[in-house]
Amino acid sequence: MPHSFNRVSTIAALDIGSSKVCCVIAKVGRDNRINVVGYGYNASRGIKNGIVTDINKATLSVCNAVEAAEQMANERIDRVIVNIAGDKIRSVVKNSSIPLNKNRAVNENDLTKVIEKGIHKINVEGCELIHCLPTNYRLDGGENIKDPRNIFGETLSVDILLGLVPDIMFRNVSTVIENAHLEIAGKAFSSYASGMACLVDDEKELGATVIDMGGGTTSIACFQHGFPIYFSSLPVGGNNVTNDIAYGLTTSFSHAERLKTLHGCAFLTSQDKEETINVYPVGEEDDSCIKQIPRAELISIITPRIEETFEIVNKKLAEVGLRDISSHRVVLTGGASQLSGVREVASMVLDKQVRLGHPKNVLNLPDSLYDPSFSTCIGLLLFAMNYTEKKPGKIVNKAVHGNASGGLGKIFGWFKNNF
Repeated sequence: MPHSFNRVSTIAALDIGSSKVCCVIAKVGRDNRINVVGYGYNASRGIKNGIVTDINKATLSVCNAVEAAEQMANERIDRVIVNIAGDKIRSVVKNSSIPLNKNRAVNENDLTKVIEKGIHKINVEGCELIHCLPTNYRLDGGENIKDPRNIFGETLSVDILLGLVPDIMFRNVSTVIENAHLEIAGKAFSSYASGMACLVDDEKELGATVIDMGGGTTSIACFQHGFPIYFSSLPVGGNNVTNDIAYGLTTSFSHAERLKTLHGCAFLTSQDKEETINVYPVGEEDDSCIKQIPRAELISIITPRIEETFEIVNKKLAEVGLRDISSHRVVLTGGASQLSGVREVASMVLDKQVRLGHPKNVLNLPDSLYDPSFSTCIGLLLFAMNYTEKKPGKIVNKAVHGNASGGLGKIFGWFKNNF
């Protein structure tokens, strides 16, 4: 549907996570504002650590979430912007430079030329290209410039951030979407989408790391000078904490999740040794079989996993030179970030200012969606509205498959028609 500010367009976002699948449908009005008109979510099936493990179960989860959103919105959808997660996502920075006419200032044509040179031929090494983002510009090898237009120089350079995921992982997600009779109109890393939903402009400019703590994975996106500069992910999340509790206290996974939610905390206090909680042994439902343990025992199981998660994040940030930047703050989001004490542990391990991020960049958001666990889905809507990525001229060293071929063409065609 051609986009016009005299009409209303419909966009739909689909967040396929390890704990839940969520679909949000929104209208984009003539003022270019997003208005959520329908949403639906349910427990995720057939997804583990961000990877599809059962096509049929994952498809059913998607269908249920989409149907609930369609019923609320009273509208059918056939295309979605979908998140990409998993512990195999990575980013690569590609550089490009062109000589300039030093007798005139940099103009729009120069920006287009240097970007086109950088993305003319991209080797993705058996991966699906999720993001292709021009980030930092430089003139004559100097400092980063957000917008070099109208400035004189002899050489213009740009960094292009490539976001990659193994092709086989993306094909499985594509299969689920297609089985649900939907088309992928756009795709984005979970942490990038969450950053768009949770970060304020000053945080993107000064430097911030979004840590999206999901059920099966913890995703990372670093921003600086207004752009994302790094993507990564860990194969750990809230489900790992639940599993630790189940094994450590020999209780069922459902009861372990309840203990985590009601009594869990990421650090120990002196009062926790005095307080007791009830634990049902696995397979026992009779109240006479309840055992009482100090709350401290539960917390002593949770704390090492949370500390380990942030220690791995710290290591990844150190590898790309982002650990010791004092102005670089951290924003936690995702369902697992709501565990009591997580913010304090993150601040201690990462040695940075840390806050909890809620989706805030969409006005009049329903109260039930103003929650860290919905940051990715809301961010996908913003991703669609602020799409700035460039189309590569040629992708090499990548097998062409039915589900993946033409994907970029669909994305850019859809955005061109709608926005």
